[in-house]
Amino acid sequence: MDEALRLAAHAASLGEVPVGAVVVKDGLVIARGYNRRETDQDFAAHAEFLAMRDAARVLGSWRLTGCTVYVTLEPCPMCAGALVLSRVDRCVFGAADPKGGYLGTLGDLSHVPALNHEFEVTRGVRGDECSRLLREFFQALRRR
Repeated sequence: MDEALRLAAHAASLGEVPVGAVVVKDGLVIARGYNRRETDQDFAAHAEFLAMRDAARVLGSWRLTGCTVYVTLEPCPMCAGALVLSRVDRCVFGAADPKGGYLGTLGDLSHVPALNHEFEVTRGVRGDECSRLLREFFQALRRR
């Protein structure tokens, strides 16, 4: 989560919503991502989505079996769906997202028996730090 927080801070320095993510396999970070929606003008450029795409390239497979995704903010429905489709083993997130979180807050795509895959979720890891980074970013944005 340290690396994900560092990436989130970098995103904030670019004017992006401060969300960072890493993909870990066998104890090693194999891919990183941070929000780039404004930079790329791409609705899908969420931190975890970008990190997962890079992880698939590194592994040479779209199946991220054996991987854990660490992300500073609870994934939205799009990213939660990508976690299902990529067959990750686990997602660890920091701050819950009351407006869009889909790994337990508004819904939970991690355990839907009708879908082809389920995965473990660990919530609230360093959640205070992750929430503070987001809160401070939006407070500064409102002041401008």
